[in-house]
Amino acid sequence: MQLGFAVPVSGSWATPSNCAEIARRAEALGYSSLWTFQRLLSPLDGDRPVLAPQYRRVHDPLATMAYLAGLTTTVRLGVAVVNMPYYAPIVLAKLLTTIDHQSAGRLDVGLGIGWSPDEFAAVGTPYDRRGARAEDYLRCLNAIWTDDVVDYEGDFYRVPRSRVDPKPLQRPHPPVLMGGAAAPALRRAGRLADGWISSSQADLAHIDDSIRTVCDAARDAGRDPHRLRFVCRGVVKVRTGERGPLTGSFDDIRADLTDLAAKNVTETFVDLNFDPEIGSPDADPAASMRHAHEVLEALAPG
Repeated sequence: MQLGFAVPVSGSWATPSNCAEIARRAEALGYSSLWTFQRLLSPLDGDRPVLAPQYRRVHDPLATMAYLAGLTTTVRLGVAVVNMPYYAPIVLAKLLTTIDHQSAGRLDVGLGIGWSPDEFAAVGTPYDRRGARAEDYLRCLNAIWTDDVVDYEGDFYRVPRSRVDPKPLQRPHPPVLMGGAAAPALRRAGRLADGWISSSQADLAHIDDSIRTVCDAARDAGRDPHRLRFVCRGVVKVRTGERGPLTGSFDDIRADLTDLAAKNVTETFVDLNFDPEIGSPDADPAASMRHAHEVLEALAPG
């Protein structure tokens, strides 16, 4: 199982200099990938259920990856996830293709369908039929990335007959990894994507059940499930006297990582943004960086 690391995206520690520092150190230590995530807004108290503190102050994931592309040379760059309905397919395709070129072909594309009604309202996109829209979106992306002349007409999306260049460096396109936890989302990943990414709320004790659903869907679609990637967002919390999945001492966390590998997870990325002691706007950024370096060193591959 490969090991990645999430850069500072959320909270007080998410500054350009801290992002660069963590990215460069992770690459030097042999981590295989760097990861970001997306959140557009956070409801105010009393309006809707208040989201966790790590959602209150989040930088754009695609701009962050473009920044990282110029700072690194070997580590792969991933987003887990960017929500398709927030962009027209042609706009997202152009953004991702540009980052693929900027990174010399090191981009991994995590895609989701979104879950926040407030964000859908803010971007002016219907909330209904998200699954059907996602499947049309994926077909449209594939046409943009692979057809010399794009002429796409789907149920929801259209690209008039045209050339869309440049194409991605990675052929036929950057790996597409689908998010989602519900059974239809898992089956969609198996039928249409290059793999699956678990959410921050995933039940890691039973993550192999989700992987099995993805593999079964791939097999039913005539695809080889052994070619798929399974990426786990590892919400790591280093704690004394506290135990849970990826929570506890470094020895505890290493044991949990070994267990994830045994469950057929192909890659886990350590994400400190989801530790409320780090990813919050109220956290001490200097203390967060000290802690991040300790985690980087303690869990470094090999």
